[in-house]
Amino acid sequence: MQYKHLFFDLDHTLWDFEANSKQTLEEMYHQLALADRGVHDFDLFHHQYIIHNDKLWERYRNGYIKVDELRWKRMWLTLLDFKIGDETLARKMDVLFLDALPTRRILFPYTIEILTYLKDKGYILHLITNGFEKTQHSKLQYSGLSPFFTEVITSEGSNSLKPHKEIFDYALSRAGATAKESIMLGDNVEVDIVGAFNAGIDQVYVNHLDLEPSMKPTYTVRSLKELEDIF
Repeated sequence: MQYKHLFFDLDHTLWDFEANSKQTLEEMYHQLALADRGVHDFDLFHHQYIIHNDKLWERYRNGYIKVDELRWKRMWLTLLDFKIGDETLARKMDVLFLDALPTRRILFPYTIEILTYLKDKGYILHLITNGFEKTQHSKLQYSGLSPFFTEVITSEGSNSLKPHKEIFDYALSRAGATAKESIMLGDNVEVDIVGAFNAGIDQVYVNHLDLEPSMKPTYTVRSLKELEDIF
């Protein structure tokens, strides 16, 4: 067995972030009666939110903004698109969103089956996630994924972020693993694949969206089921 330690990404790889996020935003949209406030179209609201969220996450990853700013500003900027300049409402939405989101349970197809399969084969499974300690542990608990993972490395807990080498080094040391016996599995080429490559770790690109990668990973799969062909 070449690999012993399998390091998974969580959001967009196992836990369906887009579906869970949309479900949470839609509930909040109705709960706060945002239609009455001038947000006339939920799909447009969701579309604008994704644009702002992606831009702010990039700024956060590059060290330009702190996490608190990321969290409420994605709501505030989305509201501004509908001519609503209400910071109090934006901050309230941030709290409601982050309370509800981690309780969602939508996983990608075959997630539980593949993790069971890998564990039964004797692989040691871990997580490396660019997320917040409390939020990510809640997601794992509510979605039933907690029992599968030995070490859960978050960017908050490690004081580093993928793709930086430090978070991978920290994860290896926490797991008592060497780079050679480890492999990283994730959906984001720039963050998971390049990051692992630079840390000397092999990679599996979990290409749910069938995109053309900017670099050639060690392996590529288009569904979690295909991991059975590698492991």
